[in-house]
Amino acid sequence: MVKNLILMILLVLTCAAQAQTDSSSFQTQRLKINALLKERSARFGQYEQSLNERTGIFGFQTKRDIKNSNEILRQIALNDNNIFKEIKVLLDYKDLQVQQVQSMAKSNNERIQAYMLAIKKLQDQNELLRKQIREQETVSDNSSFYVMLLILLLLAAAGYVIYTKTNIFKTAKQQENLQH
Repeated sequence: MVKNLILMILLVLTCAAQAQTDSSSFQTQRLKINALLKERSARFGQYEQSLNERTGIFGFQTKRDIKNSNEILRQIALNDNNIFKEIKVLLDYKDLQVQQVQSMAKSNNERIQAYMLAIKKLQDQNELLRKQIREQETVSDNSSFYVMLLILLLLAAAGYVIYTKTNIFKTAKQQENLQH
């Protein structure tokens, strides 16, 4: 019983440590995504600013201004791709956590079923042993009754034999006395 309790406590602590590790990884991933989103926001601000830059003659955009805007836009697209990759990793963590919870639930359910089966088996064995004890007590009571009855019969037979022998001796003595 104590061994099972210790095993149960160790299992709970192991699961808690695993959940903490998973939770830590999940939080790290979220922080990474948040940093990428902040970076995207900053780059988008740079893009807006680059669209308003007009370094050309008469306030027109130059080829260099447009290239700069396109480069910033390309960086935003690359950042978006990184964000999608990291979100996929985050969703994979979430799916993994769901699978772990389902696996633990299934495992716990199987253990509970096994415990219930073991308890049922022990209850059946206990009932069988109680029935055997009652039967043995009944047999013991019957045996005691028969032993007492046998002793009484033997005493009665012994008493009868003694009585008849005594009567035979008395009769024999009376006959001897009569013959004398």
